[in-house]
Amino acid sequence: MSLISKPTSKVSTFTFILLLLLSFVIIVAYSSPDSNVEAKEPGSGSGSDDDLEQLLAVDEQLQEDHRPEQQSEAKTVSKAQRIVLELNGDNAKRVIDGNEFVMVLGYAPWCARSAELMPRFAEAATALKEIGSSILMAKIDGDRYSKIASEFEIRGFPTLLLFVNGSSHTYNGGSSAEDIVIWVQKKTGAPIITVNTVDEAQSFLKKYHTFVLGLFEKLEGSEHNEFVKAAKSDDEIQFVETSNSDAARLLFPDLKTKNGFIGLVKTEAEKYTVYDGSYKMEKILEFLGSNKFPLITKLTDTNTVWVYSSPVKLQVMLFSKADDFQKLAQPLEDIARKFKSKLMFIYVDITNENLAMPFLTLFGIEDANKTVVAAFDNNLNSKYLLESDPTPNNIEEFCSGLGHGAVSRYYRSEPVPDNEDASVVTVVGKTFDELVLNSHENVLLEVHTPWCVKCEALSKQVEKLAKHFKGFENLVFARIDASANEHTKLQVDDEYPMILLYKSGEKEKPLKLSTKLSAKDMAVFINEELKPKDGSAAKDEL
Repeated sequence: MSLISKPTSKVSTFTFILLLLLSFVIIVAYSSPDSNVEAKEPGSGSGSDDDLEQLLAVDEQLQEDHRPEQQSEAKTVSKAQRIVLELNGDNAKRVIDGNEFVMVLGYAPWCARSAELMPRFAEAATALKEIGSSILMAKIDGDRYSKIASEFEIRGFPTLLLFVNGSSHTYNGGSSAEDIVIWVQKKTGAPIITVNTVDEAQSFLKKYHTFVLGLFEKLEGSEHNEFVKAAKSDDEIQFVETSNSDAARLLFPDLKTKNGFIGLVKTEAEKYTVYDGSYKMEKILEFLGSNKFPLITKLTDTNTVWVYSSPVKLQVMLFSKADDFQKLAQPLEDIARKFKSKLMFIYVDITNENLAMPFLTLFGIEDANKTVVAAFDNNLNSKYLLESDPTPNNIEEFCSGLGHGAVSRYYRSEPVPDNEDASVVTVVGKTFDELVLNSHENVLLEVHTPWCVKCEALSKQVEKLAKHFKGFENLVFARIDASANEHTKLQVDDEYPMILLYKSGEKEKPLKLSTKLSAKDMAVFINEELKPKDGSAAKDEL
């Protein structure tokens, strides 16, 4: 799902455009469930058990129709899918109101992203059932049952909703089966899994790949309480605790102590990370925010929200083909390790147009087919581009400059045009400073875009004014295409066309002319603003 807004030169909006273009957002609604409400078993609502039994019967019948060589796979798929209850116009409200916890997937048969999420949702349902979760997992065809979907506030596909005692709440987890399981467990069950033996630790490792380990002499006390508070506050990573040092060593082989310990385990490079801060919830969460990502994160259709949630807002992005990336992967990991917690490194497959193109468009290099290194500061809403060859040395120098604030912001710009003998000068991003801000002359600037239906008429009016004022001292007429050129001082708020008068000595506060004025009225305005101090006559008759 992507939403495309009108082109704008306003740099401060680029991050918003990014998110609109790329984010696979699972729309939802959740807040902490009321712990004082007595739990009900899934299916306790009238008729929900009957619905589920009917679905099981249908699934079993379908399995009989499969060819022998397909039965094993079909059995596995069916087992996962039949745990998810199909809602419809008759049972939806009854199921939601009759169970304490219900997770609903709103989907549409034609939606590709729904098709991607549904097997993960079914896998999560299976895992939750196996660990004894009380949640009921359900799905509804929001396209077919649009009225019910609207009542559930399902406004797009796919949508995940967590219902607690009939009220929908925000789901803000990831889109993998493990992400869903962890999030549901944290919201509906215990936020921490307790491991007492080595065998239990081995079983845990089969289910979880990324987790936070806490080793405590006793599962009580102030330090343990802070660990529990951190587990409740984090929705993304599974926390596990133990007082068995052998079990802890199996989970974290680099463990060097039998005393209190907290460590993060991941599947990527730097698999084991030891926490050496104070036992305070805020510090533990800060540690996780800085270390939960791999040294280089590959951007995918399903992890964009997770990536943008990173507390590291200065993000270096490498766009390249898979083969070219492999050549740079090791030196890039070494560079990422040097700037850990200061810069986040992201790899984007440049051949994946859905992911790469929106970013490259922001730099005006949509046709790029070679490796590109760029960066975004999501705190300052600014972007940067490595304009030299993307060698390891140049990339490291670029990153060092970013860390020290020494790299200049990048503004999208068309090539510098030839303005010789032009009555209306063409300004681009690269020449905005020279021709507008730093010029000693007064500049009347027309801001336009190719798709603006009113711009053509105004352009003719500006050309008429330029001819009329030819020879007028210290006055230049200019225009800029805001869809292809940017500058931090060019603030247009998506209003096209626009006429701005940059008066000499007052360039920081340009005057905005109404585009509804006639050419004659504009001439009068210009004369009033720029008339000589001695009061001599000015040209206002067209």
